Amino acid sequence: MPAISALRFPFELKRDQLEAAEAWMQNGCRGSVIFSTGTGKTEIAWECAKRAADKSGARHFSVLFLVPRIVLIDQNVRRLLSYGIDGGDIGVYYGMRKDAKEITISTYQSVINNFDLIRHADMVVLDEVHLVSETAVEFDRIFDVIVEDADKAILGLTATIDERDPRYHTILTVAPAVKKYMIKDAVSDGRLAKPVVIEEKVKFTDDEQKIYDEASSTIKDISRKLQAYEPDRMTKILMRGGARGALAKQWFAMVRKRKEVLSSTRQKLLKAVEIVKKHPGERVMIFSETIDSIQQLRDMLESSGIPARTIHNGVRRQEREEILQSWGSDYFPLLSVHTLEIGYDVPQVGIAIIIASSSNTNQVAQRIGRVVRKADGKEHAHVYIVYVEGTKDDNMLKIVKASIDKGGEEKPSRSRGRRPSGSQHTITRY
Repeated sequence: MPAISALRFPFELKRDQLEAAEAWMQNGCRGSVIFSTGTGKTEIAWECAKRAADKSGARHFSVLFLVPRIVLIDQNVRRLLSYGIDGGDIGVYYGMRKDAKEITISTYQSVINNFDLIRHADMVVLDEVHLVSETAVEFDRIFDVIVEDADKAILGLTATIDERDPRYHTILTVAPAVKKYMIKDAVSDGRLAKPVVIEEKVKFTDDEQKIYDEASSTIKDISRKLQAYEPDRMTKILMRGGARGALAKQWFAMVRKRKEVLSSTRQKLLKAVEIVKKHPGERVMIFSETIDSIQQLRDMLESSGIPARTIHNGVRRQEREEILQSWGSDYFPLLSVHTLEIGYDVPQVGIAIIIASSSNTNQVAQRIGRVVRKADGKEHAHVYIVYVEGTKDDNMLKIVKASIDKGGEEKPSRSRGRRPSGSQHTITRY
């Protein structure tokens, strides 16, 4: 029988998971499941694969599971082994490890160098499918190959995707949403801990304010000259070169400069240290946008006698695993730039500090999702939003609200009202 048919979960799937699998089957084994982080999307995928294999009646059913990052490959292999799949039937394909089997786990980056992996698969699972949007031109080619076979089973997994955003047109045409289960629903059902959002306002120093204002002024001037206000449009101008391309290049440089000053303003870092001190002996995740800012924060924490570690894309895999294994024993604050936003399971963590400035609701939802996973005795998760008042940071609370309540389908607007620093909100009080 197919390797995936040996799947046996050591637990009962929840009603919402079973409904998602059934909806996907009813849609001809094609579609996307939009489920909040922490509600078992991966288990839905393997249940769908087993059902599709059983329906096919074939003796061999090849499953290709695509993930955005290498760190998620071994995590999925471990899960499959614990679910009764024979190790000899599981292959991994990335870097120097190119071992395709009946069930193969690979990365998007690896598969674009070998589209035969897709062509030979009876089913393709696209984890974090929102990353394969139409702005990711290189990854978008994956769909060109997938649709070559009208009988291929396709399953997209994501925690949040805006169905009205034209960037996701291809995704939602090939794999339309068949079942949604957002953070708000999962909290109401007791599947996730209730996020308590705490805002902490800070101010720039005079020098930082000057840098921010000058960068913002330049960004506005260039946008007005080029009649381009979004990164996608500015990228196209940059690629054409010439005088307009030079202005676009300067625009991106100013955007980076503004992001850097927002991420590493000293008052944000001091506030983060203050928050960590409020939670001694508790695991804390701190998210920022730049490596420099988390390294500065780590130094500040350690000068206060608080051991801390940092994780970013430049940290090698073995070192990353050692850092994660010692989290909660050798140290408690873990500082990250993007690396732990997607897919990594740490249900024991209930505190997040976001000092990053982001307008990406998908990204914010992933960060919140890292700390709302249920664990024994965990009913609430604290999400601290540290932001600079009177800047682009002001949108962060709107974005957090959209991420929690609507799964990122609301486009945040500039907040009219101001709440006092340190005020708390749960999702039911917005």
